[in-house]
Amino acid sequence: MSSSTAPVRRLWRDVILFDGLKTHPAPMTVVVEGERVTALFPSGNDHDKNLDVQAIEEAVEMGRGGVMTPGLIDCHTHLVYGGQRANEFESRLEGVSYADISRRGGGILSTVRATREASEEHLFETAAARLQAMIDDGVTSVEIKSGYGLSVEHELKMLRVARRLDEQFKVRVFTTLLAAHALPPEYADRADDYIDLVCNEILPAACKEGLVDAVDVFCEHIAFSLEQCERVFLAAHDLGLPVKSHAEQLSLSGASQLTARYRGLSADHIEYLDQSGIEAMAAAGTVGVLLPGAFHTLRETQFPPIAEMRSAGVPMAVASDANPGTSPIVFPTLMLNLACTLFRLTPQEALAGMTYNAALALGRTDIGRLHPGAVADLCIWDVDSPAELAYAIQPGRLRQRVLKGELTHG
Repeated sequence: MSSSTAPVRRLWRDVILFDGLKTHPAPMTVVVEGERVTALFPSGNDHDKNLDVQAIEEAVEMGRGGVMTPGLIDCHTHLVYGGQRANEFESRLEGVSYADISRRGGGILSTVRATREASEEHLFETAAARLQAMIDDGVTSVEIKSGYGLSVEHELKMLRVARRLDEQFKVRVFTTLLAAHALPPEYADRADDYIDLVCNEILPAACKEGLVDAVDVFCEHIAFSLEQCERVFLAAHDLGLPVKSHAEQLSLSGASQLTARYRGLSADHIEYLDQSGIEAMAAAGTVGVLLPGAFHTLRETQFPPIAEMRSAGVPMAVASDANPGTSPIVFPTLMLNLACTLFRLTPQEALAGMTYNAALALGRTDIGRLHPGAVADLCIWDVDSPAELAYAIQPGRLRQRVLKGELTHG
């Protein structure tokens, strides 16, 4: 390769490094070449076994100090939607439950109506603003679910918007088909018929257009039964797609065990998760995704079994659940704080939950970590320790953001 086409070598000195699993005790020097991290070594050494002195001298100096983390990964969002649900926020404060709002035609179905009415361009413009806020807060990868269309036409419309966001923003977007999110009004009292539509028409159409990376279901008494969700999992399996679930959010349904049986990427919410579900998830490597924004907004009191998951070795991710009804929050670092204050995660666990474990929840092992050979998605923060990212709720701390080795911020 000629020097004119050689990848750029960049170097950061004296950073406090959280590598996706742990914080290194001494300031580190980090070297990135092209899209990959090539070396990490304690500052004060001019080289390590992977690089010669000339390689260090020729690197572009990117700065000194601060905290370096992998780029944040939000592995559960609903960023594409129409309308808003502030009226339901008021109703909940007046004592109306989330389940009662849903039974009255509110909740997800009110967003379905607004999303169906919205043009693809309008959905793109509104989602773009939400996504930009997340990027400004250090996100380099984000999962976006469908689930507010509930028809072939409108589910595909949502997924096309998500793919367009991936193309036009410097961020990785993972798309998840969540057509089994709620029962659309035209299928009232015909849930099995709607699941037929999901399995036989919506899912194949999304696959044909290359719009879907994974398949999700909402298994709950206000949504779909265990048997109906399994039918969706079987259809996804036949198409070679990984699965995940909204599981045990409002009641114990057994969805976490079902998800683990299909080697699902993640079971999300999991407030009512029991020991059998924990053991099944641990055995399958299924990630437990904690969504403290929804817990906070809904003023829930049933806590996820954090200590039991920790003891069993279930990887715990943290995500925003950004959506119009139950977590209208696009501030990922706030989730770090809420995961610690509400769920008693340590700051290091919370950061691992939005980096390495979040990557696992998306089926990826090449992002969410910083080590030689890893993809260079990373952030430099103007703080003194990684714990500050969870301790303080404060915008504007992002100094630099790097995606695939390219500086995109700062």
